[in-house]
Amino acid sequence: MKKILLLILLLALSACATSPTGRSQLMLVSPEQAISSSKEAYVQTLQPLQDDGKIDSDIKVSNRIRLITGRLIAQAILLYPDTNDWEWSVKVIDDPETVNAWCMAGGKMAIYTGLIDKTKASDDELAQVMGHEISHALANHTAERMSVAMASQVGLMGLALAVGGNEYGSTILAGSTAAAAVAITLPNSRTSEVEADEIGIELAARAGYDPRAAASLWQKMGEVGGETPPQFLSTHPSPDNRRETLTALADKVMPYFLDKSERPVYQLQ
Repeated sequence: MKKILLLILLLALSACATSPTGRSQLMLVSPEQAISSSKEAYVQTLQPLQDDGKIDSDIKVSNRIRLITGRLIAQAILLYPDTNDWEWSVKVIDDPETVNAWCMAGGKMAIYTGLIDKTKASDDELAQVMGHEISHALANHTAERMSVAMASQVGLMGLALAVGGNEYGSTILAGSTAAAAVAITLPNSRTSEVEADEIGIELAARAGYDPRAAASLWQKMGEVGGETPPQFLSTHPSPDNRRETLTALADKVMPYFLDKSERPVYQLQ
């Protein structure tokens, strides 16, 4: 047990980072590890759905999402050049009852048809969804949530320490992949949500999408679930004044939207 506590302490002391908004972050998982683990988790998450024919089943919808997301990614790369090395990907999951979207570390994204159809989302509103999710990846929020998930792996880490050798590395890697998959279902902190709102609404405006759609989107989200909030809201804790905050942010980034310069599009493979 002492070895486990010592390991956690050493990891914590060496895991300081700063978010794009200047917030100090304490992470047990490095952004590089989060990206590597997310890549594996992405395949594991989507493969069963692919086998059932539930991935990109409507080419028209998929092309619509790819165009919107491609414009957002192009702006993300301009603002954060290191992300040009990410293996960006977006998939549409055919699930009419699930109102959700997510983005893992390294730009691995998915959106469910339930969100698109139940909210009757415009392109501007879908850009707010995907821009918000991309922003979680840009701000390394996946690594933060993975750190929470990996805390439950302390027992496995202790066992690996006791065994030693190569089994330690393989056990940690397996735990990391599982944590990456779990991370997309864990709620973000309110601080992380504020960051993703700020980054995402600017990203969408720079890509040519009306930032005022952020407020209308969240209103629709609240109406979709009735007494039971949709999954997207359950994993995105929202303060009561979120619409007002988004409206203020929209005013701030409106000049980017009004700029009529040509908008580049990242070509997703």
